[in-house]
Amino acid sequence: MDAKTKIEALRSELHDHNYKYYVLDSPEISDYEFDMKLKELQELEEAHPEFMDPNSPTMRVGGEVTKNFNTIVHDFPMYSLSNSYSKDDLEDWQTRIQKIIEEPVEFTCELKYDGASISLTYENGEFLRAVTRGDGTQGDEVTYNVKTIRSVPLKLKGSGFPERFDIRGEIVLPYEGFAKLNAERVEQGEEPYANPRNTASGSLKLQDSAEVAKRPLLCLLYNLTGNNLGLTTQMESLTKAREWGFNVPHEAQLAQSMEEVLAYINYWDEHRRDLPYETDGVVIKVNNLQHQEELGYTAKSPRWAMAYKFKAEQVSTTLNSITYQVGRTGAITPVANLEPVQLAGTTVKRASLHNADQIEKLDVREGDVVFVEKGGEIIPKIIGVDFQKRDPSSSPTEYIQHCPECNAELERKEGEALHFCPNSAGCPPQIIGRIQHFISRKAMDIEGLGGETVALLVREDLIEDYADLYTLKKEDVLPLERMAEKSAENLIQGIESSKEVPFERVLFGLGIRYVGETVAKKLVKEFKSIDVLASAHFQDLVNVDEIGERIARSVVDFFGDDSNKQRIDRLRSYGLNLEISEDQLKNESQKLDGLTLVISGVFEKVSRKELQSLIENNGGKNTSSISKKTDYLVAGENMGPSKRTKAENLGVKIISEAEFLEMIDD
Repeated sequence: MDAKTKIEALRSELHDHNYKYYVLDSPEISDYEFDMKLKELQELEEAHPEFMDPNSPTMRVGGEVTKNFNTIVHDFPMYSLSNSYSKDDLEDWQTRIQKIIEEPVEFTCELKYDGASISLTYENGEFLRAVTRGDGTQGDEVTYNVKTIRSVPLKLKGSGFPERFDIRGEIVLPYEGFAKLNAERVEQGEEPYANPRNTASGSLKLQDSAEVAKRPLLCLLYNLTGNNLGLTTQMESLTKAREWGFNVPHEAQLAQSMEEVLAYINYWDEHRRDLPYETDGVVIKVNNLQHQEELGYTAKSPRWAMAYKFKAEQVSTTLNSITYQVGRTGAITPVANLEPVQLAGTTVKRASLHNADQIEKLDVREGDVVFVEKGGEIIPKIIGVDFQKRDPSSSPTEYIQHCPECNAELERKEGEALHFCPNSAGCPPQIIGRIQHFISRKAMDIEGLGGETVALLVREDLIEDYADLYTLKKEDVLPLERMAEKSAENLIQGIESSKEVPFERVLFGLGIRYVGETVAKKLVKEFKSIDVLASAHFQDLVNVDEIGERIARSVVDFFGDDSNKQRIDRLRSYGLNLEISEDQLKNESQKLDGLTLVISGVFEKVSRKELQSLIENNGGKNTSSISKKTDYLVAGENMGPSKRTKAENLGVKIISEAEFLEMIDD
């Protein structure tokens, strides 16, 4: 047998043994035999470097050093999940689903694993890269580190997998491995790690992949993502992923009703501690993938999935003091500084008290013993006071009347829960916060400029607001702490490149109160330019779909402020996009003005997302459910019969994809 054939045979055999050991938990050879075969392969590869393969089993041992992790934009966003904590929450969610999917809906129930989210990309059956969740749009590439995790297949088994796809999951550290890792650290005189989740997450960012290889990490996978996957249900996708060699947990279960979902939740709430790794809830998904597509997404979450969180762990500790933070909008948030306490695997030192009403409602006082839990096991919050342990001489908490940063007298408008500092132009945290929001990824996304650098620029009196960024020169920033020549060049270049950011992101970056990412897109679509928006009357804004009185008042107030007008004039002079581009305008028309359309089914020529954009770009309104106000139902293949029946009963005209495209065709 020649060297190439021998190498390929050994690789195939070791991949198979690896799968049987780490995924199926049914090894066929001893660890010693495996190590001997791996050593033989290493020697052959060293003798014949021309046959090197980046996905060889020998790559599992690590050795690659990554000093800077590249930022990679996800091919498909990694959305976060909406959370629920009760039967009522789940039933409300089901009701919202049934308004859109007017036929029986079945669900998949899967355990929610408490680890570090990961996206794995495969091309032509081979592992290509691994990227952390990051902000959901882009994350850090950790390919070399993930290659060392033996439950991640480097080459897929079987056939029928798509040419390119992503699979999402969690990197976890099982209890047994975590205990062993900590025992070794204690033996070496080092501090033990706090909890498995944070240790797993931190492992992915270690610079030396050989160190990652020493940690008994496990990769649990649960969601296939890509184009033309050839799948019809979530359960089918889990089965296929297992066939291709992925480590897909077997606890997933199909539920025909919310009663079956709740039975699954109740079972695992009781038995989750029998599992070898941490779980903190159950993820419920609409099983039918076409239904998922029809339900779509909000700006942050899929409408077709919900996370049910198990009851949070609760502890008691002493509230040492109450301090106050100032946000970018001037909102004041009271913070409880606690005697450090272990809660859900982490040390908690601070918790939010939300607002003055919450402090009064709970009657929280400095020196109290308070009950703390993690809302969704993420954000610590105080839920009550142990009044039996209260010092009889304690006094009720008096909420501050002046800003802790600039001493301006605080304001609280009628109907508002929060107090605000009105000194927006002179309060340092507000100034810094506005600029940090302006440069954030979903706004101007200025490369080379982070939140700490913004704070430093303000403290050094180099900038006072976000418009000042465009006056900076390399020689201005070079003297800053930890600012090298290359860093300074990147910062200035990043600011210059941000001038190409589209209008909707510039508008979001201005930081108008209540104008988030989605509202900014609606306003840009309606008003086209900053000048038209700035001159819009209150009623003009309220007339825009989904723009309420609170948002409208905030927009009018923002553009009525002379200092904001001056900032916008400056941004215009620096060349930022303050109107829709000509290319965008060319793709828009009013051919569907005043018409409401619903789309349903699978389409051939354009995707569902493209159909939605075409409706909106031609002046129409796209809604998810059929009503008397619906003008057209655009019907694709496999549309549910109940939707067609409802459209026919209401007299809604049903058109095909081709007929719709003819309607908007020039």
